[in-house]
Amino acid sequence: MQSDIAELHRRACDQVTSRVERITHGQWDLPTPCTEWNVRDLVRHLVSGTSWVGPLVEGQTIAEVGDRFDGDLLGDDPSGAWRRAVGAAVDACAADGAMQRLVHLSAGDTPAADYVAERILDLVMHAWDVARAVGADERLDPELVDVARKVLAEKADLWRRHGALGPAAETAPGADPQTLLLAESGRKVV
Repeated sequence: MQSDIAELHRRACDQVTSRVERITHGQWDLPTPCTEWNVRDLVRHLVSGTSWVGPLVEGQTIAEVGDRFDGDLLGDDPSGAWRRAVGAAVDACAADGAMQRLVHLSAGDTPAADYVAERILDLVMHAWDVARAVGADERLDPELVDVARKVLAEKADLWRRHGALGPAAETAPGADPQTLLLAESGRKVV
């Protein structure tokens, strides 16, 4: 999957972009399924997390990145801030050999492909969150859902122990993969 992970990451970013571009002026303060965040807060989280991808994949440490992504990165142009962050992240991931590198995370050195797979999970989940909040298309790319489900299956217990993920939601028998992903992440689809 390493050779495809950069392309899957680009597609996950595109899913977010299609939803961010649908946000109208009056929707930035709407609540989201991430109950602690409104739409602007959620996009701020996406821009911040995506801004880290380029420097980390290029080999910088967290200390070297420093505080450059602290604070409000959205300014008066949240959509533009997203486009700039995603452009840099996609370019860094597509660079020759990028997915074979190690990234230097607070938890230790991690293969870039594994880090980017976790980013795909975050992007997929939050694409749905933005869509739900602003009334956009909630359907997610099935291949990205599969990637996200694999990452979540590997990390869910750890993240729950550290309070980064709430309890899974109930699903009806025979639920589709997207519904199962959303439920495992604690989101109520109904």
